[in-house]
Amino acid sequence: MFPASDASVKTRLDQAPPSRRSFQVAALANADGRHKGVRCSTCSMQRVCMPSGLSPDDYERLDALICSTRTVHRGDPLYRCGDAFQSVYAVRSGCFKTVVMHRDGIEQVTGFYLAGDALGLDGISSDHHNCDAIALEDSVVCIIPFDLLELLCREVKTIQHHIHRLMGGEIVRESNLMMLLGTMSAEQRVAAFLLNLSTRMQARGYSPAQFVLRMTREEIGSFLGLKLETVSRMFSKLQKAGVLDARGKEVRILDQAGLESV
Repeated sequence: MFPASDASVKTRLDQAPPSRRSFQVAALANADGRHKGVRCSTCSMQRVCMPSGLSPDDYERLDALICSTRTVHRGDPLYRCGDAFQSVYAVRSGCFKTVVMHRDGIEQVTGFYLAGDALGLDGISSDHHNCDAIALEDSVVCIIPFDLLELLCREVKTIQHHIHRLMGGEIVRESNLMMLLGTMSAEQRVAAFLLNLSTRMQARGYSPAQFVLRMTREEIGSFLGLKLETVSRMFSKLQKAGVLDARGKEVRILDQAGLESV
């Protein structure tokens, strides 16, 4: 992170090696006084959001890169389909859904993003976002200008590899969704959704067996290609089978193996 005073910033830039100076100058120009003390090096989501093996110097560059955070209230968009692509966002807290709108006005949920996930990668291919990103609860994101991220990737190969892994992960996620929608029964879709959420919760240090759903049954149905009534019926079926205890948005997995065998 850049120090607050102009004099100390100038000293840091003068002392920086030429290979780093261009990135630091660009980061300083882009921040435009908006930096609000966001630090990757001390963030609780660091182990989920960032690659392992980064040096203190690498974290310093990342701290300089993130110019600010943004709070997005429940139901508000982080960005809309068609908006110009300028930044990638890291979810610092909260939860988002991504949606596309069909010609008939029906909303299709395409993904759910938790703290530590990256949002906005859909805009890289066309320089415009291809979906809406809507907050499911009051959420905070870190804003990462993509032009500076590209510059940093040239200097820190670990970050470059991490970005490639994120992009590859989006391809795998979409492939898995296609398989889920094309080959699984309704019960299997709901079970797979809950197991995926359980794994993601565990990766963030939370209980994999007990968590609160931030999305509605209707939003789950939209994501899984199921009607609301079908989703509710599948939850009830899993509960009667003794593998799940679902009370409103509170979910408790009682039998992990049983859920996996659905």
